[in-house]
Amino acid sequence: MGHYLDQDDMKRIRNLKTAAPEEFDAWASFDRIVAREDGDIPRKYRELIAVAVAHVTQCEICIDAHVRGAKKAGASKEELAEAILIAAALRAGGAVAHGGMALRLFDEAP
Repeated sequence: MGHYLDQDDMKRIRNLKTAAPEEFDAWASFDRIVAREDGDIPRKYRELIAVAVAHVTQCEICIDAHVRGAKKAGASKEELAEAILIAAALRAGGAVAHGGMALRLFDEAP
């Protein structure tokens, strides 16, 4: 079995723009907020947040782009590692929180 994500997939993204130009432009505008330099959150922290979220959403393309962006913005390897592990802890916390709901549903089931 091959990889689900192929390096040529990035080239195909332009097909999304061709097929749905207005929606693509809206997404691209929204996506640019990570790269803002004039926000209250400095660019380095925006990129670290993006790296953490990319790990939770498991987007390989986003991980690649935002790791590079974080490094360029001055983030250290240690900061990157901490951001990733914070994301992992919160993702695990979500599973535990839903575990409480699962126990309640179990108790309520006939």
